[in-house]
Amino acid sequence: MKKSLLALAALAAVSASAYDINGAGASFPAPLYFDWAYSFQKATGNRVNYQSIGSGGGIKQISARVVDFGASDKPLKPRKLDKKGLYQFPAVIGSIVAAYNIPGIGDMKLKLENKDLAAIFMGKIKFWDDKAIAEDNPNLKLPHKKIIVCHRADGSGTTFNFSYYLSHASSDWANNIGIGKALDWPVGLGGKGNEGVSSLIKQNPYSIGYVEYAYKLKNKFSAAVLKTKSGKWVSPTEDNFKAAAKHAKWTAKKHFYQILALQPGDDSYPIVAATFILLPREAKAKDKEVTKFFDYAFKNGDETAKKLGYIPLPKETKDMIRAYWKSNGIF
Repeated sequence: MKKSLLALAALAAVSASAYDINGAGASFPAPLYFDWAYSFQKATGNRVNYQSIGSGGGIKQISARVVDFGASDKPLKPRKLDKKGLYQFPAVIGSIVAAYNIPGIGDMKLKLENKDLAAIFMGKIKFWDDKAIAEDNPNLKLPHKKIIVCHRADGSGTTFNFSYYLSHASSDWANNIGIGKALDWPVGLGGKGNEGVSSLIKQNPYSIGYVEYAYKLKNKFSAAVLKTKSGKWVSPTEDNFKAAAKHAKWTAKKHFYQILALQPGDDSYPIVAATFILLPREAKAKDKEVTKFFDYAFKNGDETAKKLGYIPLPKETKDMIRAYWKSNGIF
């Protein structure tokens, strides 16, 4: 009886000290954040409520102090962080793939030149058997079917990183479309979040869209072989994502600002991106609850990240982030 009372008292103490954290933003890391939140609540009793609304929404909501943390795949430059009164650190690394739904053509069978991928998303290459695609795929029976382009309709860090890559791959794209979280798309169907684009690809045969790799795995999509910065064909595989990610040069002084697309190396997949967490500088007590969650994830969440197709941050980077938290009094 005494042991039961002690157990109940301990449970009541945990419940009394438990807290809720509210975050919103990028859909890119959402599958992982949901798993991390579930594990964290199970271990600590503390709840993390995360809304997958896109990086643009995450930046807006944390800037307006609507949530406790924002999440964005587009890192903010130090000057903008100072202006908005925000801290910033990376949480995990992922990759963006060109996922296609072409009956009869399996995963990693289709090769697409980076400049040709830009032309597809500009509506300049209209059919799957276009000469430019056929030249790189002599062994494929490409159908004479119109290409259905699927893209994001919301403000998106995935779009930012994809358009950054296309702008460096194609001067035509750079001069006419450019880089941004939201673009004036010349063609295609728009979906909200990686989830929305995934649904469009599934529903439309002969379509192509860009999604985070975790959504490729979840939906069993086929994804194109692209070219590295050095011009070598490279498949969307974990080893090739890691080859690109190892070139990251994080510095706490710049609040970890880093764009990882088009890293050097013959094995470096060209569209790798980190996803970032944004915290309000004035909310030290709440920030400590948020960093406690991410510290837990850094210690216990690497296997989940790998299983879902993400690349965990190296130990050295995690230690640098913890030192950043401590120096700013939020850990």
